[in-house]
Amino acid sequence: MKVILTHERADGDAIASMLAASKLYPDAIPVLPRLVNRNIQEFLTLYGEQLPFVAAKDRPHGRITEVILVDTQTIVPIKGMGPKTRITIIDHHPPSEELDKRATYIGRTVGATATILVERLRDARISLSPVEATLLLIGIHEDTGSLLYSTTTPADLRAAAWLMEQGANLNVANATLHHPLDSRYRAVYTELAKNAELFEFHGHSVLIATARPNVYLDELSSLAHKLGDLFEPDATFLIIQLDSSIQLIARSSTDDIDVGELAKAFGGGGHSRASAALISGHSIGEIRARLLQYLQSAVKPMITVRDIMSYGVHTLPADLSLAEAQSQARRYGHEGFPVVDEGQVVGVVTSHEIDRAMHHRLGHARVSAYMHKGNIYVSPSDSVARVQQVMMEYGVGQVPVVENGQIIGVVTRTDLIKAWGGVPEPARRAEIQDRLKAALPAPLIELLLQARDVANEMGYSLYVVGGFVRDLLLGVPNLDLDLVVEGDAIALARGLAQRVGGRVRGHSRFGTAKIILGEKRAKGLPPSLDFVTARTEFYEHPSALPEVERSSIKQDLYRRDFTINTMAICLDRDRYGELLDFYGGERDLRNKLIRVLHNLSFVEDPTRMLRAVRLEQRLGFRIESRTAELITNALDLLDRVTGDRLRHELNLIFAEREPENSLRRLAELGILSRLHPALRCDTWLMRKFRDLRERATMTGAPGMYMALMCYRLSSEELKNFAARLHISREDLRLLEEVNALKSQEEKLAARSMSNSTVYRILEPYRDESVFVFGVATDQRMVRKRVDLYLSRLRYVQAEVSGDDLRRRKVPPGPLYRQILDAVLDARLDGRVRTREEEERLVDALLTSAGWKPMPI
Repeated sequence: MKVILTHERADGDAIASMLAASKLYPDAIPVLPRLVNRNIQEFLTLYGEQLPFVAAKDRPHGRITEVILVDTQTIVPIKGMGPKTRITIIDHHPPSEELDKRATYIGRTVGATATILVERLRDARISLSPVEATLLLIGIHEDTGSLLYSTTTPADLRAAAWLMEQGANLNVANATLHHPLDSRYRAVYTELAKNAELFEFHGHSVLIATARPNVYLDELSSLAHKLGDLFEPDATFLIIQLDSSIQLIARSSTDDIDVGELAKAFGGGGHSRASAALISGHSIGEIRARLLQYLQSAVKPMITVRDIMSYGVHTLPADLSLAEAQSQARRYGHEGFPVVDEGQVVGVVTSHEIDRAMHHRLGHARVSAYMHKGNIYVSPSDSVARVQQVMMEYGVGQVPVVENGQIIGVVTRTDLIKAWGGVPEPARRAEIQDRLKAALPAPLIELLLQARDVANEMGYSLYVVGGFVRDLLLGVPNLDLDLVVEGDAIALARGLAQRVGGRVRGHSRFGTAKIILGEKRAKGLPPSLDFVTARTEFYEHPSALPEVERSSIKQDLYRRDFTINTMAICLDRDRYGELLDFYGGERDLRNKLIRVLHNLSFVEDPTRMLRAVRLEQRLGFRIESRTAELITNALDLLDRVTGDRLRHELNLIFAEREPENSLRRLAELGILSRLHPALRCDTWLMRKFRDLRERATMTGAPGMYMALMCYRLSSEELKNFAARLHISREDLRLLEEVNALKSQEEKLAARSMSNSTVYRILEPYRDESVFVFGVATDQRMVRKRVDLYLSRLRYVQAEVSGDDLRRRKVPPGPLYRQILDAVLDARLDGRVRTREEEERLVDALLTSAGWKPMPI
């Protein structure tokens, strides 16, 4: 026999999940718990005859082979269960470490357990009656606060929408969820509201309310929701005296207050958002005092300005002209600037206001005349709510952050939006630390931590950023570290060199430094380590090389190409392993998308188009639709990019494992033909690239790929393409030789040809050129003769030499070359095989030339 069970004091999600499980496991009996919340019990009283539930006293007796346990992970054994009873747990909370060994867990973190089961019903195309759909909708709405709790996920909304399509009745659901209190509960509610106290812990509001009802009430949890609606705290705790025991009821609306863990400390249980405990032997006052003490350490700090701010900020002096302010706004692209006078913040001016003033020809006016005046700033310890208040009060989108009288950074509207996701949790940092440990050699991690220590002692922060972080999250090996310093990279490198040894090469103009560790470095360490000062970039005109300026880590990441390359890992002592993801890089990594950060990305640097394709093909991702549209819009800007930069990007593509895939994509996007109109990538070229890899036994593959790509160009087209890309003389020789060999194809395809003829046709060209030509040709006979030349003919040598002719007293001249070539041809064609035969041939050739051979 199989049964479906849930927890006691079952709420809407628990009973709804039992219903859904009974539809998915039709041979299992859904057995109601003894205690069901009053509103759900009344729903069952009205509509229970249409539902499959069985009361505990009415369930069949017999051995239970399997229990399907929903909306809880704690099972209370019932009669019929034994040590071989299988347990299937379906829950929307992470699995407990204390799960029964017989148990199998099904679930994931969503707003309600019913959501998980509704998804399975939908996928299995199992139909529902309106009553069934309504009960399931009640379960989802009750556990998600009508889809408004922060734990609500898109899956909960989709499940609720599907239930509406199945006929769920919103009026019935609303009446069940918002059940009026009877006189007994109203009296307790009034007492709780009267005794309610609001406290603040780390920026979170916590409500504690007490009551001593004179009658026993078995369902008090609904009062916690109603008080929460009244006071709107982040967490609600009810302490209610019930005869000789205390009922503690806890509800939370934030991940920062885990009431499940708190209830365990009082001998109770539950999950992170709802829990309860029954406590004996203590008074309300004792429980209240103990609860307050526990909350001091149990509540996680709310997100503060310091968690979301950007360090480093551009300010404008109050006496600066608006014309100069507009120039600064265009240079840095900021929405606004703090305005300072003698080092103190006196206001904020927005780019919009600057532009409006300039429209009215007020460029001569001072910034102070049109700025927002006042104490428009926050401190690092202020809450996000304080930032929102300042933004709304003054109508600005950027608020300076001031500490000890000095501006240290800025908070923007974008920062507030990013804060919705919260700051990285300690468990997340532990995960990143473990990934670093697994990905990097121990000596390298030790060196990074030493660099971190030096940076922190200097007041700097150190991050590893970009491609390494991307590949770390993908589980792809990568030891190419890109280290960014919020501070002076050169000073950091010198400080590290004093500690670990090594030489430092710095470039102050670019804020970069390299510490060279030398040959005596420990095993597992790279030859050098590079540090870069966090910087921002601006472009004087489209496709220009960027100018750089020292900045914050956030702005440094913003200058990068794609979101998946904008993540950073902080190495600081107190933040080690913290993942910085300001621009949705990890989201795009999960969704396998290549996305630019802003709409002018390809305008500022058109070579990013080629990089987008290279990354897309290497990772098996897809260029996001808007990014693809921006590529199309910026194609003509490729004409402004220097040939050196385009050639560099092409060579990087040719260095990929299967570059033909990137070339095909470049062709699809119109990029390849923009490099030269005659370039194309079709099935022929893709096949030739694969053939090249299969046949290649020599180095120089990128150049060979380039030669194959250009094989079908005419001589004039090749000349123009080489000039456009500034191809070096050495590389151009390969392209030209392969191109020239096309004219020899018909000769080499002849039905009959001696080895010496093959040799004489191919010998003037470099082996690398001949090899590429052999790959490019479609004629089997030509390829066969190229293979013969490369594998054997090019190694054939005659044993006689010019010394032999000199010993025969033959005077120097053209005759030498004629004789030696004839001997080599004879060797190639197998007409001579030994030195003696070669010497007889020499004598015969000299005689025919009218020269009497001299005895040796």
